[in-house]
Amino acid sequence: MKLTILGCHSATPRWDANPTSQVLEVKGHLFLIDCAEGTQVQLRRFKVKFSRLKHVFISHLHGDHFFGLVGLISTFRLLGREADLHIYGPKGIKEAVLLQLKLGKSYTNYGLYFHELENKEPQVIFEDDKVSVTTIPLDHRVYTNGFLFTEKPGERKLNIDAARDRGVDLSYYNKIKQGFDAPDANGNLVPNTEITFNPDPPKSYAYCSDTAYFPEIIPQIKNATALYHEATFLELHYDLAEKTKHSTAKEAAAIAKKANVDQLILGHYSGRYPNLDAFKNEAQEIFENVILAQDGKVIDI
Repeated sequence: MKLTILGCHSATPRWDANPTSQVLEVKGHLFLIDCAEGTQVQLRRFKVKFSRLKHVFISHLHGDHFFGLVGLISTFRLLGREADLHIYGPKGIKEAVLLQLKLGKSYTNYGLYFHELENKEPQVIFEDDKVSVTTIPLDHRVYTNGFLFTEKPGERKLNIDAARDRGVDLSYYNKIKQGFDAPDANGNLVPNTEITFNPDPPKSYAYCSDTAYFPEIIPQIKNATALYHEATFLELHYDLAEKTKHSTAKEAAAIAKKANVDQLILGHYSGRYPNLDAFKNEAQEIFENVILAQDGKVIDI
């Protein structure tokens, strides 16, 4: 998995601070997660291929998470896009986007499919043979979901030396990686485990956008490889976090620790703080492995 942070700041865009948007590369997919104003400029800046984006996941209908969507859709049309685009987001997102396209007489010439969400329980919204995406219901001022991206177990790794020693013909190699036994040079069946290694453990990425401190998500994100959790405020402004249903860096770290994740990525910083290192310092009082999201930062998960 590879995560590219396009924007990680809250509320209003600034020349040096973009609101929320990310690209997650996993098992051949390129998923766009949230799409704030300026997202398509950031995509170009960091050389993300528009043609590879086929699934967009919108956490909630606050502007700093989806105001860039209709612009991106329109640009795809101007570029002659032909591939379908699937958008997953709260009920109302279809109306919001189509109204703008209608008034601008700029309907797409490619398939535009909306998957509107209103369930308050986790639900699988995308799945193929390589990855699944499940909603993470959050606690914000409007209906909001995070998203859990989970790899499916990969193929077994061929132990080519063991296979050759047993006289297994190379025509069986692909089947062996899929978990099948294979005959040796004498026609005897060789157990798969004797000529393969275990695949790499599947990875998972939990994206938790705007939310108050919400321990109810812990069972769902337990043992995630990486957790992105909003940290709009420092503990100094806990009262503002509580009032606006956002989290502090300390609260994000508490979630990470209780969920036993491998690494915590902080973001969605309020513009009132000139030094982001304070977020990391506060979180590390509770959870050690903390990464600060920054516009343009690429994180290997």
